[in-house]
Amino acid sequence: MLLGRRAESIAGGRAGPCAPGGRENIGGTILCAGKRERAGPTDDPNRNSRMPIDAQTQLILKAMSAVGDLTGLEPKLLRQMEKNGTPPLGPERENVDAVREVSIPDAAGGLMAIRIYTPREAERLQAPTPVLVYLHGGGHVLGSLNLVDGLCCQLARGSGWIVVSVDYRLAPEHKFPAAAEDAHAAAAWVHAHAAGFGGDPARIAVAGDSAGANLAAVACLMAKDRGGPAINCQVLLYPSTNGRQETASSLRNGEGYLLSRRMMDWFSNHYLRSPEDRVHPYLAPLVYHDHSGLPPALVVTAEYDPLLDEGKAYADRLQAAGVPVSYRCYEGTIHGFVGFYRHLDQGREAIGLVCEHLRKAVR
Repeated sequence: MLLGRRAESIAGGRAGPCAPGGRENIGGTILCAGKRERAGPTDDPNRNSRMPIDAQTQLILKAMSAVGDLTGLEPKLLRQMEKNGTPPLGPERENVDAVREVSIPDAAGGLMAIRIYTPREAERLQAPTPVLVYLHGGGHVLGSLNLVDGLCCQLARGSGWIVVSVDYRLAPEHKFPAAAEDAHAAAAWVHAHAAGFGGDPARIAVAGDSAGANLAAVACLMAKDRGGPAINCQVLLYPSTNGRQETASSLRNGEGYLLSRRMMDWFSNHYLRSPEDRVHPYLAPLVYHDHSGLPPALVVTAEYDPLLDEGKAYADRLQAAGVPVSYRCYEGTIHGFVGFYRHLDQGREAIGLVCEHLRKAVR
């Protein structure tokens, strides 16, 4: 995240625990603070009322206001800023048995790096271990392996799965659909080579945050269209799914909550070849023609996220097509909150939710 150490200096570490926020929708039932409210497939749990922004999230927003508007800068400069602000690697790697980086073919015949995180549990059991292919966020323009290194360590430790983080090609150097093709290529490579690093090719999931969640969803569409690889589960953290900024949440949350409409336009202008790409299903999985038969999904959204409505809409679309879906909306927080897990209780809670979902998803 571009805030990096600036956010850390203002957030100052963990605040006191707050009550778990959010609502969970499993099979059309929203679970909220211990009570159940029946919801139709298009009900928005945030439509009629909004929780105040929680205190920890307010500190992150304060840090962001100090950074200012970044859309006038070039991607290379923002990447360098992101690199300079990424917390040092190391401490969280103590939670996993091994981390190694290798190069694999990208979809264009070149090479891309992946980073493989092996949990201690896998070494202890010495048996084929499920594999999670993780795709970082960053609007298809920013992001890196280092940015999500700590998160991937947390996921490996908490789930007991091997995590493979993918350094897919970025725009504007590589326009749509380069990143999507690389996501599918990475999943296919993992399926073909999992046994070589202790993984189980019969138990593979894809996951990602923001643009990475978009790529995870699209990798599942490509796998369906192309006859593989077999993907058992998809985990989508505040995904972009419709290619347009036409939802109520994009208007309501489009300014002042970390991800702005202006920033989304900046990302799109760098990633897309033409306006027509906005309605391509490999950019906008919501418009895909047939969602039946796709892998079971966990979809996580945030109340103050411009992408809230399209994340919820995709969960509804999958459910309507007969795909098992677990849905959770975290109240009082913003886009990217999982990436701030060092400072946000809800970020840590969401990581726990993902790990629990993975443990139950493939036995």
